[in-house]
Amino acid sequence: VQLQASGGGLVQAGGSLRLSCTVSRIFFAAVTTGWYRQAPGKQRELVATVNSGGDSTNYVDSVKGRFTISRDNIKNTVYLQMNSLKPEDTAVYYCRVANSDWWGQGTQVTVSS
Repeated sequence: VQLQASGGGLVQAGGSLRLSCTVSRIFFAAVTTGWYRQAPGKQRELVATVNSGGDSTNYVDSVKGRFTISRDNIKNTVYLQMNSLKPEDTAVYYCRVANSDWWGQGTQVTVSS
């Protein structure tokens, strides 16, 4: 199983970024997927998940109303739309197939104040 994440970058506070993660070598439409992040000196935390059908999502409280997770089961891709970014959102973001050891390589998001 391979997960390829992309879309990170440097943005000013209040800006937006869209992360993408393409998953291969698995029946993508059957698995829940999620985004995690790890800031320097902190533990990795779950940011958002989306179920296999894309109709059920969950978010950590700190991103509710600002981030949106979605998926395209034809393109085998999960997305994280991040709006109203804050400096505290700065972290390496990882995608993951839920309840597995399959992780993407991480993409850096840096939000300047």
